[in-house]
Amino acid sequence: MMSEYRDPTGSPATGEGVRLQKLLSQAGVASRRAAEQMIAEGRVEVDGDMVTEMGKRVDPETSVVHVDGTRVVTNRAATHLMLNKPPGILCTMSDDQGRPCIGDYLSERQGRLFHVGRLDVNTEGLLLITNDGELANRLMHPSYRVPKTYLAEVPGPIPKDLGYKLRSGFDLDDGRAAIDEFRLVDVNGNRALVEVVLHEGRKRIVRRLLDRAGHPVQRLVRTAVGDVRLTNERQGAIRPLNRKELGSLYRAVGL
Repeated sequence: MMSEYRDPTGSPATGEGVRLQKLLSQAGVASRRAAEQMIAEGRVEVDGDMVTEMGKRVDPETSVVHVDGTRVVTNRAATHLMLNKPPGILCTMSDDQGRPCIGDYLSERQGRLFHVGRLDVNTEGLLLITNDGELANRLMHPSYRVPKTYLAEVPGPIPKDLGYKLRSGFDLDDGRAAIDEFRLVDVNGNRALVEVVLHEGRKRIVRRLLDRAGHPVQRLVRTAVGDVRLTNERQGAIRPLNRKELGSLYRAVGL
């Protein structure tokens, strides 16, 4: 199939592509008239260049559009979902032994999807699912330091220096590891609820660190990835990420 002609700047030729103000309206940024005002005010960038002309046409599948510095997803084929993973579910799209897995929750969705990182079978909570390979790879790469937040139920009492020890780190079998933040959320008898934030992505890293600190995890829930947080989603629920959430993820990894 012949691809459309493009001028030397890489923009679609005149008459091709979609008008920028229409694209912003279709992406849910604003009405077309409000989008035109944003363009006139110099608030819109396409592929790194500010656009102020109303007739600008762009390719929804390949153009990178930012409004006020926040990425706008214009490719309608792009899928970005949040799953509140229940415990006992394998973090894989299929299982040859027929065990429950996250693919069971996505069987009616079209196209190839993949999960961003993993949660072990007994860990619950927020799991991102997408077909956006570049975003997924950056979110998983430790160099971008995207924080993941967990609530862990552990045996109490909690010593005052537990947070300090976890932030200082422990030597594990696969190298030294540490958390970024710690907070004691609640204490109920001999059980405590603590919040830990870290950008590490190694297997079972939260469980291993708390176990090494003498407080083995009894229940673990991931509540956030970056600025994307679980709210009132029931276990097993899936929903699309909204524009603000998507923008925060792209911003976190420099896209």
